[in-house]
Amino acid sequence: MVVKKLKVISIKEEEIDSLVDKIYKSKGYYNPKQSSLILILQDVQREIGYLPQRALQRVSTLLGIPPSHVYGVATFYHQFRLRPEGEHIIMICRGTACHVAGSSDIHNFLMRHLRIVPPEDTSHDGLFTIRQVRCIGACSLAPIMKVDGDVYGKLNTKKILGILAKYGRTEKG
Repeated sequence: MVVKKLKVISIKEEEIDSLVDKIYKSKGYYNPKQSSLILILQDVQREIGYLPQRALQRVSTLLGIPPSHVYGVATFYHQFRLRPEGEHIIMICRGTACHVAGSSDIHNFLMRHLRIVPPEDTSHDGLFTIRQVRCIGACSLAPIMKVDGDVYGKLNTKKILGILAKYGRTEKG
């Protein structure tokens, strides 16, 4: 699986409307409006890196769709994010071999260590986002995780602390 890291730009709330308007006009999202919803949300997220509340409101206005419907679509599809991603993406394998080898313990340790409380998935310092994935395809190294595309296997808590240090995390929280 190829995961493209989205850029997250810093944007003022008042600039969001004009950005969404520009995307709307440049792509010709006029008719039929409702069928354009996913496409415009993808384009907005590609530009900003996530879907801020203000952008969802503006898309609702432009397409003439109730805000609840826009929000429902944005939260239904896993491709959409309502908050910025961390600088580093940690993918924890949850395939059968990794599950049997303790990947849930790895996930729980990372969540505690990074002080991430569900439903959140990103550390407060914005350094890490944790995702659970179906299978990474390196079953003989179970349990495994990927950080920004680098695969780490035969994990335990000591190894994880060393891995996090490589990406800038040397202490808890």
